[in-house]
Amino acid sequence: QLPLVESGGGSVQTGGSLTLACVASGLTYNPYIMTWFRRTPKEEREAVAVAYTGERPSDYAASVKDRFTIFRDHAKRTVYLQMNDLKPEDTALYYCAADGRTYGDHWSAVRRYTHWGKGIQVTVSS
Repeated sequence: QLPLVESGGGSVQTGGSLTLACVASGLTYNPYIMTWFRRTPKEEREAVAVAYTGERPSDYAASVKDRFTIFRDHAKRTVYLQMNDLKPEDTALYYCAADGRTYGDHWSAVRRYTHWGKGIQVTVSS
C-alpha cells in the first residue's frame, strides 16, 4: 500500500480552480509535516506548499503565494491544496510528501521526507 495517495487532479483553463487531496492512508500516524511538490514538463521540481501539525504556520513558494492555499484535516490525515487562478505554468505532476519528524532540513528539501505519493497530473490550458 502506498503511504500517500493523491487525488483531485485534472485539466482546467487559465483562471480556473482545482483542489488536490493527499491522504496518508498507508501510514499509521498523522505526519508532522506534509508538503506538496510539483514537477513540470521540463522536469523542474518545485516545493509548492507545506503544512504542519500544531501551531507552526504554513509556507508557500513565491510562484503560488496568494493563489494556492494548503490546509489539513488531521482527523482524516489528509492535506489539501486549493489552487485558484491557475496559469499554464502551473501545469505539472503534483505529488505530496510527508514525514513524522519534527526536525530536519528546510521544507523545500527532498531529503526532508520519508514518504512520497505517486503524483497526480494538473494541466492548465490557455
